[in-house]
Amino acid sequence: MNNTHQLPEHPSFMTEADGHGSARADRAPHPLRRAGDRPPPRASVSLVVPARNEARNIPWVFEQIPDCVDEVILVDGDSVDATVHMATRCLPTVRHVEQSGPGKGNALRTGFLSATGDYIVMMDADGSMLPGEIPHYLHFLDHGFDFVKGSRFIAGGGSLDITRIRRLGNQVLLAAVNHLYDARLTDLCYGFCAFRRDFLDDLDLHSSGFEIETEMIAHALRSGLRIAEVPSLELPRRSGRSHLHAVSDGRRVLRTLLSERPGARSAARAAGSTA
Repeated sequence: MNNTHQLPEHPSFMTEADGHGSARADRAPHPLRRAGDRPPPRASVSLVVPARNEARNIPWVFEQIPDCVDEVILVDGDSVDATVHMATRCLPTVRHVEQSGPGKGNALRTGFLSATGDYIVMMDADGSMLPGEIPHYLHFLDHGFDFVKGSRFIAGGGSLDITRIRRLGNQVLLAAVNHLYDARLTDLCYGFCAFRRDFLDDLDLHSSGFEIETEMIAHALRSGLRIAEVPSLELPRRSGRSHLHAVSDGRRVLRTLLSERPGARSAARAAGSTA
């Protein structure tokens, strides 16, 4: 499985040249395009932002959302602060959706089902991810990839927030997913991703907690989706405390990897049929 993919440049269609080597001015700049042809329509983009008590971080995040995003969906997890009010003040067009149960996984699944765009981007509301990176993700979706994930550990990426324990846990879990799925990913526990909405059923998401990020990658690998990694810089949370619990959430991620590994479901069904 490739990591960051170097895309080929667009073919440079050669025009006829005169004896001095200069291109003839009477040739069309794109000889293989008919005069009436139009470029394909731009894919629409939905941004899903799960949030719980992030009122102080929402303005910084929302003011940096690029124009290529057509729809912003805020999935509120029973915030007791002014998260929803602040989001509406900063972006009057934001769609506010209540999640149907607890946990980040439930929030994301709720947002995904509400999204209407051709592409779905997911990112956190705590200011640790740069909205300005979104066009990089869309570039790879536009060029044939199905699922694009951010990586803090390839050239151009990095983290100003990761702790030693989180880094070690990520390395262990990453080694596990690369071994189980014969992949070559460089980052795992990072929730800045984008994918084609057409493949939502293939991702077959059920997790309710932070492990949903791993479930998405595992199912994308298992389904044979074309995956690209792009450099991403993780920033420190701007305010408040993280909802992530490194040890307990790490265990849930590992259980997800093992239960979703290739052949695990078939073995479970076979065991159930003989019981």
